[in-house]
Amino acid sequence: MPYVLTPPPVPAVAIAGSDDLFPVNRVYCVGRNYAAHAIEMGHDPDRDDPFFFKKAPDNLLPASELDGGGDFPYPPMTSDVHHEIELVAALGSGGKDIALENAMDCVWGYGVGIDMTRRDLQGEAKKAGRPWDTGKAFDHAAPIGRLHPASETGNMESGRVWVDVNDAPRQEGDLNQLIWKIPEMISYLSRLFTLQPGDLIFTGTPSGVGPVVRGDVLNGGVDGISGIKVTVT
Repeated sequence: MPYVLTPPPVPAVAIAGSDDLFPVNRVYCVGRNYAAHAIEMGHDPDRDDPFFFKKAPDNLLPASELDGGGDFPYPPMTSDVHHEIELVAALGSGGKDIALENAMDCVWGYGVGIDMTRRDLQGEAKKAGRPWDTGKAFDHAAPIGRLHPASETGNMESGRVWVDVNDAPRQEGDLNQLIWKIPEMISYLSRLFTLQPGDLIFTGTPSGVGPVVRGDVLNGGVDGISGIKVTVT
């Protein structure tokens, strides 16, 4: 049956060492998943139930250092855009009510992403009790590097996470500091949504988030996989 409009292309992420692409279904992000970041955002870091928000798949911006990075156009309607470096887990399978002991079987691979945030719009939405979409899910809001298969990386349970801005250290943490670990995130999410192959999970950011301006260059990474480079234009 023909469509009345030409369907948009399938959002996809490049894979390290391959010409293949990873098709993206949904993009989930977990909030305040490092204690130090929760504190810097003015919240109690105790281990409450995790909470999630979404970015749109077409918010992804290819920005692998292997490809020379990507340009992030400074978005409209804001004067306070922040960077949040994160490990991204890419799911190769999904389901509902996934048992904790089976959750890692869903992971296809890993990459590095940056959750770019219009912090002023997010703050206004919080005060008004409104959704965060304008602060989180805008064009190019999810720069991402190339994905690496879990068969090559193993389960990423520890390793340095960092981002430098103009060669100055800005954020740094370790995956072992995640409040909710990757299998716990997957299991919990699967109680809220039916997870699908192609889903991405941005797993949370360490402390040190801060603003960017036009001309800034961000370089970041996670130990064991290729990094990310973003130029703010």
